[in-house]
Amino acid sequence: MITSTQNPTIKKIIKLQKARERKKENLILIEGRHEISMAKSSRIEIINLFYCDQFTSDSRFNVDIKKELIENISPEVFKKISYRQNPEGYLAIARPKRLDLKTIKLSQKPLVLILEAIEKPGNLGAILRTADAAGVDAVIINDPRVDVYNPNVIRASLGSVFTNKIVVENSEKTLKWLKLNKINSYAATPSATELYTNKGYKNSCAIVVGAEHEGLSQFWLKKADFKVKIPMLGKIDSLNASVSVAILLFEALKQRKLTF
Repeated sequence: MITSTQNPTIKKIIKLQKARERKKENLILIEGRHEISMAKSSRIEIINLFYCDQFTSDSRFNVDIKKELIENISPEVFKKISYRQNPEGYLAIARPKRLDLKTIKLSQKPLVLILEAIEKPGNLGAILRTADAAGVDAVIINDPRVDVYNPNVIRASLGSVFTNKIVVENSEKTLKWLKLNKINSYAATPSATELYTNKGYKNSCAIVVGAEHEGLSQFWLKKADFKVKIPMLGKIDSLNASVSVAILLFEALKQRKLTF
């Protein structure tokens, strides 16, 4: 059992809590049995598994790695490396998948989600849950303000960060890719004159959503094929980004007359 925070492995985990270290080492932290299971089912390579007997009743959780790579950690040390106020008792070090636009396989009439400058881990995680539920072909992130594999993103997404096809790319290359694949873009903005329900999403389309406070950049406001808005009847002029994404994606699914 690891009982000291000065243990080299624990020091490594603490370093990996920083985005720049995760990028440097090409490693991520996954906390929680469900999230680790989602990663495993998505063929994410699990490097190490750590557990704490006090927080979990099942130390036999199988992630198909060698027994010598599974470590028991004391409650005091596990609390130091956990992001959660009430830890479940499982944490893994894993190697993420890095995708690019060329590797994305599109359906016949793809539905794509483009996110620009989303900065809050909770929002990004919630959006990824919605994207998974809507079965989007890809999630493309422009000008990222938060690491896709931030442990809080993983937690908020309930592990759907691993089930989505996520690409981080700049706006110019994203637009070029859309044009190449004949995908129309729909920019969500309060300044639009048309309601989102007045547009058609039956064919290949990409929903483009920005951060709540700043909205979309001038690049997307000028380059998108269409601009749409969600009606706001109260005093505020915008919704949480995750709510906007859900409304727009499921409008597309409704128009495509998918059955559930």
